[in-house]
Amino acid sequence: MAKELTVGEPAPELAIPDQHGKSVTLKSFKGKQIVLYFYPKDDTPGCTKESCDFRDVESQILRAGGAIVGVSLDGKESHQKFIKKFGLPFPLLSDEDAAISKTYGVYKEKNMYGKKYWGIERSTFVIDSEGKLKAIFRKVKVDGHADEVLKALKA
Repeated sequence: MAKELTVGEPAPELAIPDQHGKSVTLKSFKGKQIVLYFYPKDDTPGCTKESCDFRDVESQILRAGGAIVGVSLDGKESHQKFIKKFGLPFPLLSDEDAAISKTYGVYKEKNMYGKKYWGIERSTFVIDSEGKLKAIFRKVKVDGHADEVLKALKA
């Protein structure tokens, strides 16, 4: 079990493929703040709303020196469809073996209708331009979340 991440410590490095199969690392965003959001599943109601909310504040996040990156367990074909369907202007990473989700402590046992399964707990990490964790949002409620993240980014 990975230790709980805390604000101020370096964000764990990642190297996982985006929707085009190109490996993405935190270092590839050098000098930018990163909004790294983990979501359970492409094209489901909550994840669609969250992704579209981030899409809608993306220009403000860019102006604040930030970049948005989404992560789920879905493969690149699923990500490509999701991006195209909703016009998402940022990369979605495929953490198909859940390695990065485990590193960030967001891969959890969940319970739906009495059925237990493992999946991503909706969480967002704001990483500063030095690669340190600036803000951590766990068990995210979608409504108003993009605005909370924007505030944290500008803080």
